[in-house]
Amino acid sequence: MKRILLLVTGLLSLTLTAQQSYYNDVNLTLTGIQLRDALATKVINTHSNSLSYSEIWTASMITDEDPNNANNVLLIYGWENGSDGDVTNDLSRDKMSNGGNVGDWNREHTFANSLANPSLDASSTNGPPYSDAHNLRPSDVQRNGQRGNRLFATGSGNSGTVGAYWYPGDATTGGTDWRGDVARIIMYMYIRYGNQCAPNLVAVGTQNSVDANMIDLLLEWNAADPVSAIEDARNTYHEDIFNATAQGNRNPFIDNPRLATQIWGGTPAEDRWGIYSTDTQAPTVPTNVMVSNETSSSIDVSWDASTDNVAVTEYDVYVDATFYQTVATTSITVTGLSASTTYNFTVAAKDAEGNTSAQSGIVNGTTLAGGGTGGGSDLYFSEYMEGSSLNKALEIANFTGSTIDLNDAGNVYTLKISTNGNAMWNSTYSFPMGAMIADGDVYVIANSSLAVCTGVVDDSNNTITGFNGNDAIGLFKNDVLIDILGTLGDGTTYAENTTLVRKPSVNAPNTTYTASEWDTFPSNTCDNLGMHTQTLSTTTFEAENFQVYPNPTNGGFIYINTKNNVEVSAVTIFDIAGRQVISQNNVSNQINVSGLQQGMYLLQLQIGNQTVTKKLIKQ
Repeated sequence: MKRILLLVTGLLSLTLTAQQSYYNDVNLTLTGIQLRDALATKVINTHSNSLSYSEIWTASMITDEDPNNANNVLLIYGWENGSDGDVTNDLSRDKMSNGGNVGDWNREHTFANSLANPSLDASSTNGPPYSDAHNLRPSDVQRNGQRGNRLFATGSGNSGTVGAYWYPGDATTGGTDWRGDVARIIMYMYIRYGNQCAPNLVAVGTQNSVDANMIDLLLEWNAADPVSAIEDARNTYHEDIFNATAQGNRNPFIDNPRLATQIWGGTPAEDRWGIYSTDTQAPTVPTNVMVSNETSSSIDVSWDASTDNVAVTEYDVYVDATFYQTVATTSITVTGLSASTTYNFTVAAKDAEGNTSAQSGIVNGTTLAGGGTGGGSDLYFSEYMEGSSLNKALEIANFTGSTIDLNDAGNVYTLKISTNGNAMWNSTYSFPMGAMIADGDVYVIANSSLAVCTGVVDDSNNTITGFNGNDAIGLFKNDVLIDILGTLGDGTTYAENTTLVRKPSVNAPNTTYTASEWDTFPSNTCDNLGMHTQTLSTTTFEAENFQVYPNPTNGGFIYINTKNNVEVSAVTIFDIAGRQVISQNNVSNQINVSGLQQGMYLLQLQIGNQTVTKKLIKQ
């Protein structure tokens, strides 16, 4: 499990050169079905303590402890630090907030209970397989409900639904990679409980040629997402039967992901024991790394191909020393970046045996300031019409400085609606393939029965535009809420028989509905639909002319100098893991950073109506 937002430092991380003694009585020279069955015998015979379902609460608080906050547990399928107002995507949660209510965490059966045949609780709800600790991971209650018993399938970006299926999430958009965790859990459940938990009952994809029960997608996930420190910690805890809520056995595919390759084939996964690899030579370091095509939110990175004694298969790309994405080509577009911010990029080459080169030299790239026509940080709702009958429409504006592809592989936008105060989103609208919004332009979605404002509609969708004045509507980017109309779960009427137009001074989305950002017009007003104006104040333009010094700093204070001494109203500093470390309002243009450790930080300033971000180095 690779993470962008989380730096795992507090848990045991194993670097192995030989297998654990746990496997001393297993013939590890076997392959295929024989190795599968030998490992099955081992995990079955050592599963000496049958935990009750209630004991999983206690075990999870220990094995899944957040290494950056001992009061929290990590939540499977989560990726966000809790600052966006959407609790369902949180990566971490207070240990004691466990239960079945909104905002709680509960116990996710990664191999869903009802998908097993017979179901996991067919014999008893107070013991395994229903309460096998290797299968149960902390999860947000609502996100657990969204997954339900959906089968796993291929996808991209953060966790979420893919049609009728479920994608656990990866790190391509700055989130958390859960693919390996899921794959290794399903493999364990298969060898522990046999055909009752066959992988083809819980995942869809190509059938494995060695074992018809295996799905090759799981082998791909196991190879793509290396073992995390959390997985190691879970294994170490549960083998030690002297721990009160340990069950005595281990998950072999966590100890060595290459075991899956030895059994079922596919892309070679990491050999943590170093006993299966015949090729130990790493590829050459990628050279001539270059950046190009900088925008306010993305930078293209390219490099010359590496060489190897066998074959180079892929490259790992790092942004500010943190893993970003694995690609098979020699170029990538890094997205989701902050405007006016300098990033450094490195690349490492990998071969078919998993040998990895050293990272390349660092190349720096700086994103452009916010859009030329307005400087906005992202798309946002610019108009809302809740008119008579079915005269209903939504408008989305783009003032980012670049044309936006609404279905770009790295940045997929959707709309979601919650009706009548429902605490969860009911329906999702996906933009048609090829849908684009040019800089300074808008996109209009309307009800097919719209009888007014003709000629300005880009798309019709009766589900998303069947709203009433008390229905919350969210604009999402990679399944992360970025802008909202109304308040999720509130049900209060905020705009009935009304047309709302975003004020020209607003240049960014807002995850909290703020009535003061909107001008109100009578029902069925068409004057503004199909176009939008954004006018930045003088103060906003002046925000582009500021200086932070000294930077790098080794002192106790940094100072902010703005054009015409415009006041900085708020400052927030984030560490490289995305955690907020300083938040200060009513700033007198100086900030006390004496408490920061050495390292790199992101400094976010609120100057007038504009938020600007700059990199800060503490020496």
